[in-house]
Amino acid sequence: MFDPTSNTATTTTAITTAMDSSSTASKPLHPLHQIAETPTHKLLLKQWLKEEELILGRMALKETQIDAVRKEITHLYTFFFLFHSTSLILLFNLSSKEDPQSRACQRSWIPSLCSLLCSLGLIWAIRYKTDMENHLEKLLEREKEDGKLLGKCVDELKKKGLEFDLLKEVDALRRAKSMRVEAKAVKKWSARDCVTLFFFSVSCIVVVLTRVILCS
Repeated sequence: MFDPTSNTATTTTAITTAMDSSSTASKPLHPLHQIAETPTHKLLLKQWLKEEELILGRMALKETQIDAVRKEITHLYTFFFLFHSTSLILLFNLSSKEDPQSRACQRSWIPSLCSLLCSLGLIWAIRYKTDMENHLEKLLEREKEDGKLLGKCVDELKKKGLEFDLLKEVDALRRAKSMRVEAKAVKKWSARDCVTLFFFSVSCIVVVLTRVILCS
């Protein structure tokens, strides 16, 4: 016997199932699922994530190198002042036992010249290390900029999924890296120049003190 109620219920169930499957099929996938199902986007994401790790590694290396150079600069500063203070003390002890018109005064140019040459050598080493520190800081800043730029592209890829235009975005990333121009402020006088002038002035004062100690 035909049951209209049962037939109606079956039809309703079929329609509901069809509507659910239709809505599920029409619902867009998450961008990460889209990337996982697209080989080109998936490969690009993997490459960018790997490049991010490499950038982080280079940044850590640059920071370690900067710390090492700063320690060397501190040691040079310390040695500079220890060398001159020790030499002045020794010369003072020597002059206290000698006559002002003795041969020590007549040959005072010898320790003065040695002091000046040692000072110039230390000043050159300090300037070289400070230039190296400045160069490493610029490289570190460049790595940070590259990391920010790459991280922005990775975020855009994760958000847009298949809507991410590979050709356009990758080309923009390459252009940004190749055409990036560092904004350099024109400095007539830098901090490194001030440090160099300070140590040169101290060296000249030490030369004068050497002459005074040996001849007074």
